[in-house]
Amino acid sequence: MTERAGDLEPPREMKADRPSAAASPGASPTRPRDAATLILIDRQDGEHRVLMGRRHQRHAFLPGRFVFPGGRTDPADGRIRVASGLHPAEEAKLAGTGARHTGRARAIALSAVRETYEEAGLLLGRRAAFATRSPHWQAFAAHGVQPALGGLRYIARAITPPGRVRRFDTRFFAAWRSDIALELDERPSDELDEIGWRPIGEAMTLDVASITRAVLEDLARRLGADPSLSPGGPVPFYFMRRRRYERVML
Repeated sequence: MTERAGDLEPPREMKADRPSAAASPGASPTRPRDAATLILIDRQDGEHRVLMGRRHQRHAFLPGRFVFPGGRTDPADGRIRVASGLHPAEEAKLAGTGARHTGRARAIALSAVRETYEEAGLLLGRRAAFATRSPHWQAFAAHGVQPALGGLRYIARAITPPGRVRRFDTRFFAAWRSDIALELDERPSDELDEIGWRPIGEAMTLDVASITRAVLEDLARRLGADPSLSPGGPVPFYFMRRRRYERVML
């Protein structure tokens, strides 16, 4: 079920964003692909900081913008053995919003964990013996870290508006820095530069997409009301209908 947030209008800035890659005239609508991103939060001196990096200008999607680690979902990620699964309340909410099968929901969540390693060199999970044939998870096996999903919280969902060459159905997750089992110096991807921890208020002033700013605002409000990010909290869902953004609560 979705409950309309009647008086919760998306920020005006969301309506002003220009597409970074427009579709060709007459092209068929592009179906959004599953994607996931992870907002890592560090509590320090009473302040919440989030991990962000800047995308290279060569990217067609959000070039030069500051983003959280994330990317497309690989369905094979759903077969990776985890130390802990999603909290039942999180899994139920995720499965009920476009990821109706448990395997798909797990794949979406695990893709956020995998992309965080690839783009930031951070291994989220628990120290434990771990083996897999997947080439994308060999760093976890080599360093004795088994991926874990128990600490992830489903924070937001957003679908890229129509008319873009690349469209994503993105689920935003959050986790604490303490959920990171190992921070590596190297990272296999060069997609992000200027990676660093920034206070949420400062992150909102960076060159970010309007949806990123909106999710940061949502996260700040949720942390203010629920500092521990309890499972099963409200999840805003952003999408475009009839050429205007809408925001409903899942």
